[in-house]
Amino acid sequence: MEATIATPDVNKGAWTGGGKEPLGASYGKMMMWFFIVSDALTFSGFLVSYGLMRFKFFDSWPIADEVFTHVPFTHGHYPMYYVAFMTFILIFSSVTMVLAVDAGHQMKKSKVSLYMLLTIIGGLIFLGSQAWEWKNFIGGTYGALQLQDGKIVQFVNAEGHQVALKDFVVKSNSERVPHTRSNGLWFVKDAGAVPEFTVSDVVKSFKANPEINLRTEQVDLATKKKVILSRAEANKFLAKATDVVKGANLKVNEYGKTLFADFFFFITGFHGFHVFSGIMINIIIFFNVIIGTYERRGHYEMIEKVGLYWHFVDLVWVFVFTFFYLV
Repeated sequence: MEATIATPDVNKGAWTGGGKEPLGASYGKMMMWFFIVSDALTFSGFLVSYGLMRFKFFDSWPIADEVFTHVPFTHGHYPMYYVAFMTFILIFSSVTMVLAVDAGHQMKKSKVSLYMLLTIIGGLIFLGSQAWEWKNFIGGTYGALQLQDGKIVQFVNAEGHQVALKDFVVKSNSERVPHTRSNGLWFVKDAGAVPEFTVSDVVKSFKANPEINLRTEQVDLATKKKVILSRAEANKFLAKATDVVKGANLKVNEYGKTLFADFFFFITGFHGFHVFSGIMINIIIFFNVIIGTYERRGHYEMIEKVGLYWHFVDLVWVFVFTFFYLV
């Protein structure tokens, strides 16, 4: 008996000999859908995990409006402004991708290349903005103290607005350098850069500035603001201070719960990797469009495939934006 072998139909970009195409889509599109579904399950697991931790520590979770307040080339408190701009850019890049797919259906090479270029530029702006946001998140803005139990306390003025350590702390005269084998104790090494101030500097300066108050991680559920302590309570908390914290990493977080920073780095980093991968694929396809690869094939189906991926990346960001910045 002669075997039947499925062979690709180069004219239609489909497969023949194996029956009808599933759901009227080519196998390339189907494989992209399988990948998207599996990746969606992965992101869902991450976001559900974040949601569970957020629910568990709902009364002490960092407040997004107090964390993401930076705007490039400006100074001030602009909660969520730049994050909203990033989100708009990424969604707009989805629009240009739709236009590229539509132009491909009409076999208009110049328009496909133009809209693909705009999509790439939008992705690069978003990725650069995310890197800039990471830089500010890691570097920190205000600084805080960590207590013996690992909790964070921050400093605020009489109006309840957070105050940076550098604005009221007087630095001691002693020079501080990190421990290394050459200048410190053997087998003792500082984990990172040495803080500008010591715990003693911060405590002394706090006592010398009666207009400065202390607030804890605890959130007043009625006002949605962190609890501000009396001066007597503040002194008791300061007696338990062990470290000065500036910025956020996987071990400490000046904004509050370290878990918040862990999830932020992991989930936004994972999404950023997807955006980076999409940009690289878009660049390759853009040059293929320029040299006429898809015109010679007689179709622009590859634009549709990468468009599915790009729309998925944009949709995932909507959920990440909602979980991290809005809820």
